[in-house]
Amino acid sequence: QVQLVESGGGLVQAGGSLRLACEASGRTFRTYAMGWFRQAPGKEREFVAAITRSGGTTYYADSVKGRFTISREDAKNTVYLQMNSLKPEDTAVYYCAASPVVARTTHSWGSWGQGTQVAVSS
Repeated sequence: QVQLVESGGGLVQAGGSLRLACEASGRTFRTYAMGWFRQAPGKEREFVAAITRSGGTTYYADSVKGRFTISREDAKNTVYLQMNSLKPEDTAVYYCAASPVVARTTHSWGSWGQGTQVAVSS
């Protein structure tokens, strides 16, 4: 498994932007598809975005499509989530995850970070 550490969360006003980063340990980063999930209080963890091992294909939840962008920088073992036009409903703990293949279900991802809090005020 790979160890993941997220950063970049914080408090932002509606309409603002944040960029989350997730750094992975080890030399096998290129062998993993990477994903971002989020969990709001009282709700289940949900899929946000994912990127394939090659970086050639990305996937997004309908709720963030057009506002969020996932990217990866293999030289730095890091995956990013650029979040623009943030809304109060984007408030959640955001988790980074790694898996050999992309999936939209949480149970398919074997490695998880500790999460980073994003709060969007109205």
